[in-house]
Amino acid sequence: MAHSQFAQFLHEATCPDHESGRTLDDDSLYGLYTSWCSLSQQEPQPEHLFWDAMSQRVRPGQSLRMTGPAAADYILCSYRALV
Repeated sequence: MAHSQFAQFLHEATCPDHESGRTLDDDSLYGLYTSWCSLSQQEPQPEHLFWDAMSQRVRPGQSLRMTGPAAADYILCSYRALV
């Protein structure tokens, strides 16, 4: 179950970033995941399972960027935390 959740998260909330060559840092990727879980009404899996799944699905050096409703939610929540 958790593995399909992680695949769905990557499909719905990330996309390749071929232009900048940069990728999301660890905090941003996990924060995006928790935003996606909240919007999708899914229970976030423990962080160690998340990172195990990401190591199997995201190649080292692979550039990812945020996309979709979870990206907007994460950015807005992050901004509020900074104010």
